Amino acid sequence: METSVHEIADGIYRLSTCVPDIGPGGFTFNQYLIDADEPLLFHTGPRRMFPLVADAVGRVLDVARLRWISFGHVEADECGAMNEWLTAAPDARVTFNRLGCMVSVDDLADRPPVPVDDGDRRDLGGHVVRTITTPHVPHGWEAQVLHDETTGTLLCGDLFAQLGDGPALVHDTDLVGPALAADDLFGATALTVGTAPAIRGLAALTPRTLALMHGPARAGDGGAALDALADAYAARLDRALA
Repeated sequence: METSVHEIADGIYRLSTCVPDIGPGGFTFNQYLIDADEPLLFHTGPRRMFPLVADAVGRVLDVARLRWISFGHVEADECGAMNEWLTAAPDARVTFNRLGCMVSVDDLADRPPVPVDDGDRRDLGGHVVRTITTPHVPHGWEAQVLHDETTGTLLCGDLFAQLGDGPALVHDTDLVGPALAADDLFGATALTVGTAPAIRGLAALTPRTLALMHGPARAGDGGAALDALADAYAARLDRALA
């Protein structure tokens, strides 16, 4: 396996590793690196993938410069290598929503995390990121996303997760069909009465780039794509309740 590096928005890099034996066509595990005065890594990758991802980060900046580590929810591919990163970057801190810190990260992280509240903004120096909590969307009580307000990039975690190893960046491509196909295989999305409204709330941000954890980054009308995903999940919930 190899980890590729592509800049998908100004100063935001997609670090992608495809695991070929997961599902038909393989499955990508992506991290996103924001190169700023205080660099931030979103998703750590699993522990065993750390050497590959650390090498990829090193192609952009000195790993020891990392200042912030965050992720979408508590799961091995999201934060499994959290403590390896804390060791490699002595000044780095994990930043995560307050609920997630209380129920998991306070105990799991080797250094105390920095808790944040829904809507909090952090100026990284060149990029401003906002934390948005999304409980159970797509799954996990402590789920969250980050919105880089400087570039209009939504670091959307497992939303739109799809199979295959395609281009690093696509433009106005349909994400909903592949996401529903992956849901049919994995059953990973929690369908509740709050799922579609939470996704519509993200659509209102009108992101210009959607940074998927499993799949390509997508440039274009991110709000329309998120609204379409919300419609699809609302329809699935209606059918399940009928």
